Amino acid sequence: MRKKLLPIALVACLYSTSTMAQGTLSGDFQANYNVYQRDEAIGATGELYDKYLNGGEAWLTNRYSYKGFTASLRVDVFNNSNLLTPGTAYNAYGIGAFSLSKEFGKLSVTGGYIYDQIGSGILFRSYEDRGLLIDNALEGVSVKYRPADNIMLKAFTGQQKQQTPDKMNNRYQPIIKGFNAEGDFDLGKNSSVHISPGVGLLNRTLDDASMSAVAARINSQDLSTRFVPQYNMYAFTGYNTLTVGNISWYIEGAYKTNEAIDNTKLLVDVPGNVVYTTLGYAVKGVAVNLTGKRTENFEMRTSPQEALLKGMLNWQPVVARIRHQRLMSRYSPASQNLSEQAAGVDLILAPKEDLDITLNYTHIDDLNNVKLFRELYGEAEYRGLENWRFTVGAQYLNYNQEVYQVRPGVPMVEAITPFFEATYKLSEKKSLRLEAEYMSSQQDYGSWAFALLEYNIAPRLSFSVSDMYITKLNPSNISGFTKSPHYYNAFIAYTAGPHRFTLSYVKQPDGINCTGGVCRYEPAFSGLRMGITSSW
Repeated sequence: MRKKLLPIALVACLYSTSTMAQGTLSGDFQANYNVYQRDEAIGATGELYDKYLNGGEAWLTNRYSYKGFTASLRVDVFNNSNLLTPGTAYNAYGIGAFSLSKEFGKLSVTGGYIYDQIGSGILFRSYEDRGLLIDNALEGVSVKYRPADNIMLKAFTGQQKQQTPDKMNNRYQPIIKGFNAEGDFDLGKNSSVHISPGVGLLNRTLDDASMSAVAARINSQDLSTRFVPQYNMYAFTGYNTLTVGNISWYIEGAYKTNEAIDNTKLLVDVPGNVVYTTLGYAVKGVAVNLTGKRTENFEMRTSPQEALLKGMLNWQPVVARIRHQRLMSRYSPASQNLSEQAAGVDLILAPKEDLDITLNYTHIDDLNNVKLFRELYGEAEYRGLENWRFTVGAQYLNYNQEVYQVRPGVPMVEAITPFFEATYKLSEKKSLRLEAEYMSSQQDYGSWAFALLEYNIAPRLSFSVSDMYITKLNPSNISGFTKSPHYYNAFIAYTAGPHRFTLSYVKQPDGINCTGGVCRYEPAFSGLRMGITSSW
C-alpha cells in the first residue's frame, strides 16, 4: 500500500505546490500506436498479427522546479506493445519513474528513479532507450557535493529497475553502491593545457536468491570447473581528458574483481578489465580521430544469471560508427563485453568551403584474433551548385554474423555498398531529397537495393516513400525465402510548435536494431505506425 501511495502523494505535492508558488512546470509526452497487418511473404506473423491486431505504448512526464527543489513523475502505458519482447504482446501501466531532489548550496540530494553515469559509462550507466525499451534506472538515492566549482563528488546506492512481462516496475534484488569524483583544471596561468580527471568505484552485492541460483548452476557443472562464488563484486575506473591546443585525448581504464560470469558455455570465476581511448586533432580543413578499446571479461550485470539486455549495469562505447543509411545499418556491431579488441580511425577533410570528405576504417577482433568486423568507408559531400547538395560514397564490410547475431555455422557477411544522395532546394522552405543504395553480398539474404524520395516543407511537413528489395536472393538464406519480397514504406510527419505527429505504412525485414552499440534482434514488421511527441 505504501508503494502505491508514494507516487500519488508525489503527484498531489507537485500540483498543489505549483499552484501556491511561482515555480517552473515542464514535461514531455511520447506515444506510439501500431496496427499489425499479417504478411507471410516477409515473415510478419504471430500473435500480434493473428489475435491482437493493434497496440502501442506511451510515456508522460511532468517536472516541477522551485527554489532548488525538483519533482519529476513519469507515467508509462503499454497495451499490446511489441517493445519488451518483439513479437510478443506486453501489457503494463503505472508509474514508470519518479524522483525528488533538493539543492542545499553545494550539496544536492535525489531520491527515486535516478539516471546517471560514471565517466563514459563503462563502469556504471543507468539510462533509458525507448526504442529498445531499455530502462535500467537506479531506484535509490544519490548525493552530489561540490567543494569547489571545478570539483564534483557523487555517491549513490539502490537497486536497478526491472521490467518483466507481467509487471513494469519490479526491482532486481542485488544492491548497487557507487562513488565518483571528477575535476576540471587548467595547468598553469594562461595555459592551453587542460585536464578533466575522474575516478569511480562500484560495488554490487548479490541477494540470497540470486546467490542460490548461481550456486546451483555451478554445482551442476563438472567438478573441475566448480568454484566458490562471491556475494560482492567490486569495480574501479580512472579516466581523464587532456586538451593541449588542437589535440584532445581521452583515456579510461576499468577493472573488476573476480566474480561468476557466463562465458556462453558455463560459469567461470574471473576478473575483468577494459581500456578505452580516443585521440583527436583538428585544424582548419583537417580533423583526425583515433579510437581504441580492449575488453576482457568485463560483464557488468545485476546477476550472472541475466543476459541480453537484462540487468545491464554499464554501457560500453562502441568503436564502429553507427550508420544511418538503411542498408548499412543492418550490420551494426554490438560491443562485446567478454572479448574484444577494436580500433578505428576517422579522417575529415575540407579542401574547399563547399566540399567535405570523410574517410573511416574500423578493425574489430576478439582476444583470440578471430575476425569480428571490418569496415572501410568513404563519402564526399559537395555543395558547389546553387540549390543542390550531393553526397556520394561507399562502404566495404566484413561482419561476423555467427557472433553478433548468434547464428552458428553461417559465413562471414562480406558486402560492398555504394550510395548516393541528392537534395534540391526548391525554395526557402521546400526541398526534395533522393537517396539510393545498393548492397552487393552473397551471404545472409543476398544483395539489396534501396531507394527513398523525400519532400519537405519546413518547418511543418515532411513526406517520404521508399522501397527495399532483395535483388539477388541467397538460396541459403536463413529465412527460407524462395522469392524476393518488397519492403515498401510511406511516411508523413507534421510539426506544430513543440508537437510532432507521424504516420507511416511500414514493411520491415527482420534484423538487428542497434542504438549506440547496444543491439537486439527484431522480427519482421508489417502495418501502420502512428506517433506523437510533445514537450512544454
